[in-house]
Amino acid sequence: MANQAANSSSSTDHYAYEVFLSFRGQDTRSNFTSHLHNALHQKGIKTFIDDELPRGEEISQELLKAIEDSKISIIVFSQNYASSRWCLDELVKILQCRKSNRQTVRPVFYKVDPSDVRHQTGAFGAGFAKLDQCKYRDSLSKWKAALSKAASLSGWTFSHGKNESKFINEIVNELSDQVLNCSYDLDVAKNPVRIESCVQDMEKLLNVDDKNIVRMVGIWGTGGIGKTTIAKAVYNLISHKFESRCFLANVRSKSANQEGLAQLQETLLQDLLREKNLKVNDVSNGVNVIKRRLAQKKVLLILDDVSDLEQLNYLARESNWFGWGSRIVITTRDKHLLNAHQVCSVYEVRMLDDDAALELFSLNAFKRNQPPNNYLKLARLAIFYAQGLPLALIVLGSHLIDRSIEQWEVALDSSKRVPHKKIQDILRVSFDALEDHLKTLFLDIACFFNGNTVNHVIPILEACDLNPVIGIELLKEKALITMDGCKIWMHDLIEEMGKEIVHQESSDLPGERSRLWIGEDVDLVLTNNMGTNKIKGIQVWSATDEICLNGKSFSEMKSLRYFVSSYEASYSGEIDYLSNELRWLDWPLCPLQSFPSNFYPKKLVALNIPDSRITRLWEGFKNLQSLTSMDLSACEFLTELPDFTGILNLKELHLDGCKRSLREIPELPPNLVEINLSDCISLERYAKSSKMLEHKETEGIRRINLWNCHLGLSMEKMKRILLNNQEKFPFGVVFPGSEVPNWFSKVELNDTDQLSIRIPENLKWENTGLAICAVSEEGGLNYFGADIFIGDIRIGRCRPWTFSRPSLRSTSDHVWVQYIPLPVKMKAKMKRKYWWQPYECRIQFDLALFNFTVKSYGVHLVTPGNETSMLSWLQKRSYYETL
Repeated sequence: MANQAANSSSSTDHYAYEVFLSFRGQDTRSNFTSHLHNALHQKGIKTFIDDELPRGEEISQELLKAIEDSKISIIVFSQNYASSRWCLDELVKILQCRKSNRQTVRPVFYKVDPSDVRHQTGAFGAGFAKLDQCKYRDSLSKWKAALSKAASLSGWTFSHGKNESKFINEIVNELSDQVLNCSYDLDVAKNPVRIESCVQDMEKLLNVDDKNIVRMVGIWGTGGIGKTTIAKAVYNLISHKFESRCFLANVRSKSANQEGLAQLQETLLQDLLREKNLKVNDVSNGVNVIKRRLAQKKVLLILDDVSDLEQLNYLARESNWFGWGSRIVITTRDKHLLNAHQVCSVYEVRMLDDDAALELFSLNAFKRNQPPNNYLKLARLAIFYAQGLPLALIVLGSHLIDRSIEQWEVALDSSKRVPHKKIQDILRVSFDALEDHLKTLFLDIACFFNGNTVNHVIPILEACDLNPVIGIELLKEKALITMDGCKIWMHDLIEEMGKEIVHQESSDLPGERSRLWIGEDVDLVLTNNMGTNKIKGIQVWSATDEICLNGKSFSEMKSLRYFVSSYEASYSGEIDYLSNELRWLDWPLCPLQSFPSNFYPKKLVALNIPDSRITRLWEGFKNLQSLTSMDLSACEFLTELPDFTGILNLKELHLDGCKRSLREIPELPPNLVEINLSDCISLERYAKSSKMLEHKETEGIRRINLWNCHLGLSMEKMKRILLNNQEKFPFGVVFPGSEVPNWFSKVELNDTDQLSIRIPENLKWENTGLAICAVSEEGGLNYFGADIFIGDIRIGRCRPWTFSRPSLRSTSDHVWVQYIPLPVKMKAKMKRKYWWQPYECRIQFDLALFNFTVKSYGVHLVTPGNETSMLSWLQKRSYYETL
């Protein structure tokens, strides 16, 4: 059964090829079509090309099958295409498949006019006239109709004088991004037991062949029973029959508020309309766009894990929102929700019977369909405990794999104390088997970090003295979490189990629990001084009422390591104590004017309090060697910064938007990597604050943002920063100014926002880099970026400047400087490619994307230790030139 189901799942991708190329060999085989085929291959698009198949009187069966087995057919119309009856027969077959199999067909008009193809006129018509009119008189009418039909389809036109390489890239990118949508085949399950029969049942309910109705079908069952798995398998099986398709996952967790629902609408529309840049500002607007834009489209829409009728009202309220033949599938735990929405049919997913459960359990516990004879009795006990719930069988089987019989007996014996009707409790078996540090990690993920990215979670957990890199891998092996790209996911049942463990630490008193994540519980504890030494973490995403703090709100929370709030929670009042065990403090809108005098968090890693009422952090010197990130952005009442001599490892300092009172920047720590002073307008009268830009203090700084901050940065200082960047890290700075520095060579861009330079033959690659400069006009947005190539190899990217307040407009002209080191390894690469010297370096600016208005540009080759001679060489050679 498992193998059959797996085969069924994989067979949904039933096309042998993604693209079929139809072309006239003598016209384009050795040039355009060959180049197009190679570009498709390089993009990973499986393409059929007729490599000199033998030609007979009739088109070969091999060629006919290749056409039928392709998702897309590309017809390259060239001057002599219509002079070949084999090409014309191919064309007829392709259009037949377009009609019967809903195959996508796209024409390429290669040096021919679409009108000439449509009407068989001009040079193209002359080729068609060469056919023996008598011999093929029975076929002429269908060939003409096929040419007329194909020429009317949306495609690409290549005329003399165009850049062929760029034209091919446009075709390939569009096929990859918009037509093929290669990602729509979903991963169903590692061991899809009993899925095949469920998919067959769903096929009957959906009745896809009836194109004159719109059907909504629900998939209903308890959590962890396989609703999503079945929906994915159905999606893979039938998605090719629809004009557009969208699998909208995790609707419940992503629609906690109106903003989340709008984001779901945006994803739905982007997928179904294939418009990546489409935006939805609010849910009401989203409803109107869905109704207007999808009413004529035949779509397949899967809404996974729906928990509230409001979600359906905003995503798929009525059948007439979608075109005839559309199918909408809804998975949910709530049968009443489906009945209230008046879906056409409800498919109930049932627990696995004993045979199927034993098979699924065995595949996870033994990597085979049946258990060994000496484990059979214990395996039957395991499936009895799981009561046929697939998720419980997978987790329990993964926990017991490679265990001895004695270990099985102990593990299964402990589960006897769990009532069998509470399937969720079965998952506790895997939790109880974890070592203490893994239990801590598991509960932190369950309560705080489910659905977060690894890059976000790991620094926090490391700050809390956990070992998340190894720990996350171990939890994956225990089937307690999964990875979806870069995100950590924990199934609903497992997350609920983890939260219930914490809840049971004290069912009546939230202050006696180790973790708090419900706004009402946090409000109760902080307002009524109910906190205890047991609380290790607090996370507040929203709170119904303002949380009123007092001097004793945190007084008993001596073990608090993690406090994260959001802009959706508001506070008032002051406090007398905050735990010195804090490792991560993220508190936007913090009401404190200063931290308590006894606050000395030596292990604090991140201090983020943007938009707070803070006037100063604390009084006097504090030795905080662990602190690496400080975000005080938009703290408009901030008057002074702390003494950084005790915060030597600080890497990021964000002060953007501290407009009113911040007037002086003290000496900065030596390890600072990024500083943001945008819109710190009060600093402009204090020139001594610009000493932070002396080379001694800035050897490690890689990004400086002085947007709307007039600190009087001199060009000579900027030059010194670049020359003293001894580690050769990428570096960027923006500051008020209206001229490209005179030590840059000014250049002009062409229409494609590109420029190129030549690298000198005698260049010493060590400690050498390329500096790029742009001057933006007043009123521009704070964005800038560029890609740098040598030949066809991208050697670096100046990532776009995007800051916490992206709508901030400049009050004057600004100078942008980005530095990218030239890697030494490039020299060896270029020698292997036998590139001729001097090498060409191409720079592609990201300007149009950000509406970035530029007055002038400059480039400069930075070569420390040889600056004078290099500048002289540049002036003599004038090697800068536009593309």
